[in-house]
Formats: sequence, structure tokens, C-alpha cells
Amino acid sequence: MSRFFTVDRKQHEVTPEGASHTAESRQARIFDAGEALYHSGSEGFAWRVRHGVVRLDTLNPAGEPVFASLAIAGDILGCETLLFGTYTFSASALTRCELTPWPEGQSATAGESLLESLAIAQRRAADVVALRGGQAIDRVIGLIRLLADPGNKVILPTRQNIADITNLRFETISRLIKGLERSGVLASVKIDGVHATRAYTVKLAVPGA
Repeated sequence: MSRFFTVDRKQHEVTPEGASHTAESRQARIFDAGEALYHSGSEGFAWRVRHGVVRLDTLNPAGEPVFASLAIAGDILGCETLLFGTYTFSASALTRCELTPWPEGQSATAGESLLESLAIAQRRAADVVALRGGQAIDRVIGLIRLLADPGNKVILPTRQNIADITNLRFETISRLIKGLERSGVLASVKIDGVHATRAYTVKLAVPGA
């Protein structure tokens, strides 16, 4: 079973999941791709995604994890803990992620913070729905647009995670990614700590151009 680690970047202390929640645990947390952030039903805090991509899963009737949604930079995770004390979904890092405590500071009231979280969650839910319908190539390009940074670089999740997010077959994803590489839409780029088949520069036509 995956373990949940918190990283105090000042003291480099690591605290396993299940340890008591203290003020010290409200530090920025960093996770490598593939690490579990938290599990459904566990206690915890709300967080903002500063960098990276997070996958959220629910359980099907057989008790197996099923893709539910995504969270990217700027999104808020676990705001339900403010109301219920536990996480509704399980979360895992699709790329290297940094989380910071949310809400930040004391400037916003609890009501304003929850409204902000709801607006972000609704927007991301709409993004995810759009990625799961229509032509296969449009779904993959839509995900690339969603994840690309302002410098037109993107770190893609694994092919299987892309298949889960877009509701397509693994083989279809592999074929489409290779096609985008051949057409020049995706060009491999070296990023430290990232597998060569997942880091790219992106050249997409501007809609309406």
C-alpha cells in the first residue's frame, strides 16, 4: 500500500501518513510522479496545487480505483475536509507535484474560500468532461493544451493515465502520441528527472488562426 509522506522543505523531515496533524505538518509538500498523496476516507487538510498534475480516483462497486478528475497548478485539493474532516477521493501525483496549505493566510473568510474552491472544481470538472468525448485526437490535444505551461512545455502523464483520463485505449494513446511527434506538434525535450517519452515542447495551432 502506498505511503503518504510530507516533506518539510526547511528541515527535510519526513512524516508518514497517520502521524498526528500539527502546525508543523502544514508545510509545503513535494511528491514524485506515482506517489500517493492521500487516500479516500483518511483525515487531512486542504491544499493548493502549486506545480504538477494530480489524479483523483473513486472506487467502483468492486472496490477498484476509477479515474474521477484531475487537479493542476492553481487547483485546490481536499476542501471537503473543512466540512467533513476526511477526503472524498484518493489522490496521486501524475507528475512531480508541490502542494501548499490552503486557504493561504487569514485574508479570506471561510465562506469566500469555499466559494473559490467550488468555482475551481466546477471549471476543472467541465475540462475533464470535454476530454472524455469527441474525436480521439481532439481529446489528446485537449489534454496537452490543459497541461502545457506558458512556455509551451508539457510533462505528460504515463500513457495508461492518459488513456484513463481521455477514456481511450492504451494502444490508441500510443499511436496518437507517435503521430503528434511525427507531425512536429510534440518535440522531445530533456527535463531533469523526467523520462524522455514524457517531456515535450508543444507547437499547436492557435484556435481561429
